[in-house]
Amino acid sequence: MGNSQSPPADPRFSSATRAFTQKDLEDLNSLFVSLAAQSKSNNEYVSLSVFQAYFGLKGSLGERLFDLVTQQRKDNKLTFHDLVIAKSVYEKGTRDDIEEFIYQLIDVTGDGVVRRCDIESVLAAIFWNIFSLEASNPGLNTHLEIINEFLNAAIFSKAVEGAAEKSMSFEDFRSWCTLLPSVRKFLGSLLIQPDAGRPGSQVPQLMHGDNINPDLILLREEYAWHIGGALPHHELEEWKLLYHSAINGMSFNTFLGSTLNGEGPTILIIKDKDGYIYGGYASQPWERHGNFYGDLKSFLFQLYPKASIFKPTGANNNVQWCAANFSSESIPNGIGFGGRVNHFGLFLSASFDVGQTFTCTTFGSPCLSKTSRIFPEVIECWGIIQNGAQKEKLDAIKGTVLDRFKEERHMLNMVGLANSSE
Repeated sequence: MGNSQSPPADPRFSSATRAFTQKDLEDLNSLFVSLAAQSKSNNEYVSLSVFQAYFGLKGSLGERLFDLVTQQRKDNKLTFHDLVIAKSVYEKGTRDDIEEFIYQLIDVTGDGVVRRCDIESVLAAIFWNIFSLEASNPGLNTHLEIINEFLNAAIFSKAVEGAAEKSMSFEDFRSWCTLLPSVRKFLGSLLIQPDAGRPGSQVPQLMHGDNINPDLILLREEYAWHIGGALPHHELEEWKLLYHSAINGMSFNTFLGSTLNGEGPTILIIKDKDGYIYGGYASQPWERHGNFYGDLKSFLFQLYPKASIFKPTGANNNVQWCAANFSSESIPNGIGFGGRVNHFGLFLSASFDVGQTFTCTTFGSPCLSKTSRIFPEVIECWGIIQNGAQKEKLDAIKGTVLDRFKEERHMLNMVGLANSSE
């Protein structure tokens, strides 16, 4: 019947092709032919070196990805079938399929156990790729310090037979990805050419005046990449320093004045006297209200000594707080995020010299510092620069002054003037 003369059809390949359009398959074939030609393989396979060069993945992470894509044959030959099958799982599969693939990927030694050293290697490869880190780079030590901050967010709960050190389970890995969306984005897009705008690779351009020593700025580019992992692509272009306590002083009124003209989201960062660094992303402007406001785009984050992001859980809508010049103890003056009045996820009093951070159901976040009572040492706020199209969209959905200033509307209602003012 002829089957003995030719290899049987690969059922995995046949199934994988159904995940793509005919145009997709033609594009994949063109890519394969190009890379195979560079590999000088008579168009039969792609070599490891050509694979790594094209996808920009040197070292152990690139080698491990190649090993998985070639179905761990160890023959240094990536076939067209391999490429289609891998992309069908890694890019077109279910969430479970994709995360199982990534979980295998971060086991860079390929021994079936994800250890701390594996995660360290993965993070080093990511930082090398995004920040062009070289061994001779004077910023190497800084990168290594920040790698430890990302490692500190990881949990290793799985016992390893014959070893005292525990490993990262699949559930540990998923939890880690939730805390570090930038890492998850990057590891989920490695079979996209870097020049094509690989998700998880963009670092915002940080803009500030010449009147501040860069060494005083809390927001390093690595931290910006970390925070940016939770943001849409159009918010990752330019971030501008609006307020810094070293320049503007520890002043609530100056903070509000500095951020008043900002129409877009802002990023508040605090370093306290215990050395902890953390903050929040505010999707709405800092405007005077007498209650919580905002939407579920906002989130809290930690930067040091642990890097983590905490998105809204949906438990409540107590997202953003900004109160000024109220005399009631039930409306504390200051800015904050989440939780409830006097038990915020993060809060700075109007004096700007004291605040609080408690475990918070709004964001599922822990106390962000060493203790719940915080004493700020440095406060800075960055504005996210909106591109033209996005700014027009924001302008189009703005309401009247009364709509924007809800507390003023409330006061007018109390004296029966709101309707007559419209």
